[in-house]
Formats: sequence, C-alpha cells, structure tokens
Amino acid sequence: MIRTLIVDDDFRVAGVHAGFVEEVAGFAVVGTAHTAAEARARVRELAPDLILLDVYLPDESGLVLLPELQTDTIVLSAATDGKSIRRAIGAGALNYLIKPFTTRQLSERLRSYARYRGLLTDDRVLNQDDVDRAFRALHEQDRAITPKGQSTATSRLVSDQLRNAAEPLSAAEVANELGMARATAQRYLTALAESGSVEMRLRYGATGRPEHEYSWKDA
Repeated sequence: MIRTLIVDDDFRVAGVHAGFVEEVAGFAVVGTAHTAAEARARVRELAPDLILLDVYLPDESGLVLLPELQTDTIVLSAATDGKSIRRAIGAGALNYLIKPFTTRQLSERLRSYARYRGLLTDDRVLNQDDVDRAFRALHEQDRAITPKGQSTATSRLVSDQLRNAAEPLSAAEVANELGMARATAQRYLTALAESGSVEMRLRYGATGRPEHEYSWKDA
C-alpha cells in the first residue's frame, strides 16, 4: 500500500481528498495535517510514502515546506500563477493539480504515480530506457481527453462557465451566455457529466417538463 498524508488547511477539503484517495486501489490515507507545523510532525511520526500538499497553509506556505520534505509530493492547490507552479516543480513536486478538480483527475494522477513508483523500486538496476519509461508513466494521464468530435477550447469555455456560476445552469442558459446553439451546449455538458466533472440534476419549474441543470463538482 502507498501510505498517503494529506496536508490541507481546510478540514472538510482534507476529508474529501481522503475519500478520493481511499477509492484508488493500492493507496491508504495514514493521516491529515492542516498547518505546516503539523505536517512536519506528521511526516516524522508516520513516514508516509506520498504527500498531497496544499500551497495555502495558515502558518507557512506549502512552497516553503516542500523543499524540506524527503517524501514524494503532489501539490493540490488553487494557486494558478506561473511563479508558484515553477517553485513547486523546482522544489521537487512530482505533479501539480489545480483546484477544483474531479475525482477522476486525482485518481488518474495517483495511478500514474503508482506505476512510476513500481518502475523505480529501490533494489532495481535501471538503464536509460527504464528511466524514460518511468517519467512517461508519471505523466501519461495528465492530459484531459476530449471526446471525439469536440473542441478542447469549447469544452474549457463550458467548464469555466459552470465553475464561475453562482448556481446550476441549464443547457439553454449556458448556450445563451456563450453564444452557441443549445444542442452544442447540451453535447458538451453531457460529456462533462459522463466524465464526472459536473453534476447533473433535474430542475422542476412551476409548469411544463423538468429540465436538466448542471453544476461543477468542487474537489
């Protein structure tokens, strides 16, 4: 089992991430921490194999903590500026996942990490092909797959519209906001729902048939 420590300032979010991790075969959550100081103590106490680290901690930035960690680390953060991402990678982060993300996005990166780890076992003598294979395995699932016939740019526009909406939106409302045909919006929303990125529910009006409404799933 890959023993995983989750470091996030929000107790609720840490619990949600723990649930995500526990659903991935081969991983076990051994603890959580909510400050940099607590993270240091938990690392010494638990000796985890993998740390899922937030950048925004109340006492100290995760980017300050990261170089101290002698443990494989994946950063999960809402920090989207290039400087933070470069610092994280330069300090040793194996991957960087921007919040909010889906269960699928995290599980794919965890499975990739497990394959990477399996290719770099401590007692194995490696050649260059082995090293190249390990690096490919680490990031082979990073790229989101857009369904055939759909535009990545349009899918991102629809996704961003849902992320920024204050309430769930119907296909007609998304189409109106983005200036596209309702059928087009419906096609992209259906694909996002099937991927697990958005939640679909029925909206009941005072009269007439109910319609589907969509909301982005927070991580």
